[in-house]
Amino acid sequence: MVRSSLYPDFFARFYDVIYDVVRSEADHDYFMQKILNAGGKVLEVGMGTGRFFMEALEQGADIYGVDISPSMVDVLLAKLPPAEHHRVRVADICALKDERRYDLVVAPFRVFMHFLTVEKQLKALSAMHALLLPGGRLIFDLFVPNLKMLSEGLHDHLDFEGEYEPGKMLRRYSSMEADPVHQISRVTFRLEWEEEGSLKRESWETELRFFFRYELEHLLQKSAFNEFSIFGDFKEGGLTASSKEFIVECTA
Repeated sequence: MVRSSLYPDFFARFYDVIYDVVRSEADHDYFMQKILNAGGKVLEVGMGTGRFFMEALEQGADIYGVDISPSMVDVLLAKLPPAEHHRVRVADICALKDERRYDLVVAPFRVFMHFLTVEKQLKALSAMHALLLPGGRLIFDLFVPNLKMLSEGLHDHLDFEGEYEPGKMLRRYSSMEADPVHQISRVTFRLEWEEEGSLKRESWETELRFFFRYELEHLLQKSAFNEFSIFGDFKEGGLTASSKEFIVECTA
């Protein structure tokens, strides 16, 4: 089993196939609209294999991206024309050196939940604030904790089954165990796929920090951002008892 905050090669290989099915319906239109309407330079933090990045670039966005996982960036570089390779790099946002300033910074699909400590969270917010032009915006999303799931965990849940190539099956199983004291979810992904006449298996374990509303508000109040809003869905509705998402928009 691979234990790391970095995406392993086998996971990056199948990322597009899996998340086009299990995630894009939820957040694709929201983030694409924000990127395409930014009116200037955009930085995507944690752009991964380019689920948003590629489409945004093809539609004319002046977009750049950073990701901490070399395996994910390698997949994206294989898709990009060589003349556009300068737009992406392997980097930790907290240590990023960049002379450009952006109208919009986005960190889609739980990127902020990879910052496990308050120190790292504040460093990330500070770094992203420093990259924005005055009046620029940062947008990121987190999940609203499901208390029942945190209590009971998740055990070998089949959340994807399909073909990654014609006639070649891919399955993903997810498990989760929560540490409520440190507000950490330990997530294990197990992939099974058919290749060269046999069934291959690999597992990856990673950790995500989960947040509650007022903790998140206090964290943002300690940041350098002038104002912020927290929405309860990708239509920017208010938070309710049934909300499953925190959508955070901060203004520099």
